[in-house]
Amino acid sequence: MEFVRELASWVVAWASTPYGPIALAVLAFAEASFFPIPPDTLLIPLALARPAFAFGLAALCTLGSVGGGLFGYALGYYGGRPLALRLFGEEKVDFAQRLYQRYDVWAIFVAAFTPIPYKVFTVAAGMCVINTRRFVVASLVGRGARFFLVAGAIYLFGETVQGFIENYFELAVTVFTVLLIGGFALLSAASRRLRRQVGEAGGDEARFGS
Repeated sequence: MEFVRELASWVVAWASTPYGPIALAVLAFAEASFFPIPPDTLLIPLALARPAFAFGLAALCTLGSVGGGLFGYALGYYGGRPLALRLFGEEKVDFAQRLYQRYDVWAIFVAAFTPIPYKVFTVAAGMCVINTRRFVVASLVGRGARFFLVAGAIYLFGETVQGFIENYFELAVTVFTVLLIGGFALLSAASRRLRRQVGEAGGDEARFGS
């Protein structure tokens, strides 16, 4: 843990240098495949220092992250399960694989938006040979939503929202995602029920008509 804290401090220190945006793009790329520190760690101080550029920084962070996601995809595609296991361990790889088998690219959207480690799912996506185009779209939407939400909050509220982002942002996006998925599940169940009722009604009409 001490190493991770020191690494996070090193990342944040880039915000006070002229190379902060470049460091953000590199960090976002690396975190999407192997690096342990999330890009939000650097995006927040950079956006706070220059709120007018918050959305540009979010765009840079999104593109870097999706590019890193494609690199992680390539690692999983060419390295297969042995490399994925070496990087993340059997439990995480199996978890990602099960979610892909059940939800396909929805799994990468959830990982891109929530605190679930995105890097595990990028490598697992290549391992599972998920459709590349849908992988990129889901990553763009998920990563973009996450980083632009941070940038928007800082642009609108400045330093007053910093504490909330640092302490509660992960919880907020997790709750939002659970509600979103739950809403889709309810809509899907209602749609299946409606189709079943329509089918039954059609069968009754056919019987009475004959």
